[in-house]
Amino acid sequence: MGLPKNKDKANFFSVAFDLISTEKSLSYELYVNASNQEGREHFVRIYPMNEALSDNEVEEFRDKYRTVYVLEEHRSIYLKSLTTNEKFTDERKTDVIKDSAIKHLTTLFDDTRELNTDILMETIENCRETVSAMVDVIEDYSVNQLRELIGNLSFHDFYTYDHSVNVSLYCVILLKQVKPDVSKEEMTLIGMGGLLHDLGKVEVPTSIINNTGKLSDEQFAVIKKHPGAGVRILMEKLADYPKKEDISTIMRVVGEHHENEDGTGYPKGLAGNDIHFYARICAVADFFDAITTKRSYSEVVTPNEAVTIMERSVGKKLNRQIFDAFSRDVVRIYGKKAATRDLPENFEPSVPHNVLPFTALKAQKLNYNILGDGEKKNDYGSVKKK
Repeated sequence: MGLPKNKDKANFFSVAFDLISTEKSLSYELYVNASNQEGREHFVRIYPMNEALSDNEVEEFRDKYRTVYVLEEHRSIYLKSLTTNEKFTDERKTDVIKDSAIKHLTTLFDDTRELNTDILMETIENCRETVSAMVDVIEDYSVNQLRELIGNLSFHDFYTYDHSVNVSLYCVILLKQVKPDVSKEEMTLIGMGGLLHDLGKVEVPTSIINNTGKLSDEQFAVIKKHPGAGVRILMEKLADYPKKEDISTIMRVVGEHHENEDGTGYPKGLAGNDIHFYARICAVADFFDAITTKRSYSEVVTPNEAVTIMERSVGKKLNRQIFDAFSRDVVRIYGKKAATRDLPENFEPSVPHNVLPFTALKAQKLNYNILGDGEKKNDYGSVKKK
């Protein structure tokens, strides 16, 4: 195997033994921590790249070592090898990819150090690589298949992390449904927007973000500042970012995902087509994940009831074309459920809820012609009228 290399100053991440590629040349190196002292890691290479591992060798590693590691700088290479290996299930692949995404979000929300330009720029590129791996796994999924996949993944203590990853996944699928010929680059970009849509919450106290009870008016006023805060962070710290068009699009998602179709949203009160198309997709993804993804402390609704509840927000919060593209698959599988309850118009999907704040159902006339009689086109394509 050649002489081991010491990599004490490098960063590493652990990998599961059953998710190491075998029978073909490795595109990354494997390391172990040779130190027995906690906090004094000493990483040694045990297998080089460009050589093939057998299943028996992996089993020998499992018996000999407690954990194996890959260089952080090889994370994107590892993810690519994972997503292209057909012997791994989509659930296992997505779990690893989700952990990588949460690692990047953790970097952003680390309150022990300043979020400077270098950290944010590196994190943005890491998010791009991770979302690209996500797209490779889920691009042909339906909403229902993705919901089931998300339901099988582990969740974490910080709601914002899980929610942001889930919203990213749903954004990718929804864009594909609205625009079937969408490119991987576009899916990756909207996925990045979904992953970073709550970036501005780095400036919101954790006590408010993790409050599972009813927010006070003062707390909600603080929450409402996060879209603008996210845009400001991106503008200030990424002024020299080379992919300016990408950052501009991400800023629109970050800043506009709480704008409403009827102009009653925040922070700017934008309406209709003045809201970026990706942000309008993000709004649907945000809403759906908040009420259907099971967590240890919250009640959730079934997919068909979610469609019924969300449909009552079409024309107010949500865009009709995007909602129809999203709901079509859910209704095909589950049918529609008669509505018996509703959520308030100021429902905040991106904070955890111990109990979803349902209200008594009020009769209302749904607006099925939100975008007018003609087919609306935009820079991102359109959905044909049914």
